Amino acid sequence: DTSLSEVNSFSPSVPKSPSSTINQYKFEDGPELRDLFITVDDPESHITAIETFITYRVVTKTTRGEFDSSEYEVRRRYQDFLWLKSKLEEAHPTLIIPPLPEKFIMKGMVERFSDEFIETRRKALHKFLNRIADHPTLTFNEDFKIFLTAQAWELSSHKKQGPGLLSRMGQTVRAVASSVRGAVKNRPETFTEMNNYMETFSQKINLLDKIAHRIYKEERDYFNEMKEYGPIHTLWSASEEDIADCLKGIASCIDHCCKATEKRMAGLSQHLLPILHEYVLYCEILMGVLKRRDQIQGELDSKVDALANKKTEKDPFSEEIGRLEDKVERANNALKADWDRWKQNMQWDMRSSFTNVAENNLRYYEECLATWESFLASQSVDLHVEEDSEDRP
Repeated sequence: DTSLSEVNSFSPSVPKSPSSTINQYKFEDGPELRDLFITVDDPESHITAIETFITYRVVTKTTRGEFDSSEYEVRRRYQDFLWLKSKLEEAHPTLIIPPLPEKFIMKGMVERFSDEFIETRRKALHKFLNRIADHPTLTFNEDFKIFLTAQAWELSSHKKQGPGLLSRMGQTVRAVASSVRGAVKNRPETFTEMNNYMETFSQKINLLDKIAHRIYKEERDYFNEMKEYGPIHTLWSASEEDIADCLKGIASCIDHCCKATEKRMAGLSQHLLPILHEYVLYCEILMGVLKRRDQIQGELDSKVDALANKKTEKDPFSEEIGRLEDKVERANNALKADWDRWKQNMQWDMRSSFTNVAENNLRYYEECLATWESFLASQSVDLHVEEDSEDRP
């Protein structure tokens, strides 16, 4: 189940349209089991003397008993989402926390604070919260509940209750100490296979991400040139009376193809680029989770070695080793379950995304082909009419 070939496999039994049968099945199967629904919408710009930032409305509807109300509406900025992600990582170091979009997007794609940028980020933040809501453990995290329900001043107050500087420094020192111990001696083979899988997956998905962005850029350049290409034929037709209709027909075909190209670009930017880049970010997250699991394992190994070399006072060491063994087992079980869930979601997302792109490409080429075939048919009719008129006495 860990071979990378599964990522690229395509089963003929998968319905052709990811927006039809598959999604309908998933939608119909889900709502009965879900009890938490979250929507991120209504972005607003805020300009102060110090900074400019965007807030988003987060609407939560739930039937859970631990919530005081069935519906909440709060406004959150990007910094608040970052805080939530860090709290989830702190509370669940060996679970796979969904990625957030980077603070700054790739240069040359869209301008910061443009409508396109804000909409792209809104969708990513919406997906981030709903992935957490669908997670069997993260969804019940107390900080997640506070994020969804607390007003701005309440959230600010809660943020200040985080660990102090000395506590954070201690955590950093322990993490650094664990990371420099070298390779883990007793790492289970399962996690070695996960690590190898992620190294290969990371290479492939990063390459796909770069190629997809290059394709999008070339498509955009082609679209911009095509917008200039059609009007030239229209202008030309004004000075060529004999072929004016032909030139106008070509201009019309180019205009249709230009609109079709714009639709295809929208499909790439909405259904392919975000998915690929999300899993580029997932690679960093998963490698971090595997490293944190290894740190827990390394701490246990060091205590076992210390106990083996110690001749007296073994009881306190034995008790601590037992505690660490339980911690390692919990970490292993949590990561295994999350790994299976992540892999299933990844394969679903990739298959849906690539199928969607394939369908968009088919529609694009069929539309362009039909446009030019219609033009050729009209020219063929005109030629026959001219030949008939010349043959008459």
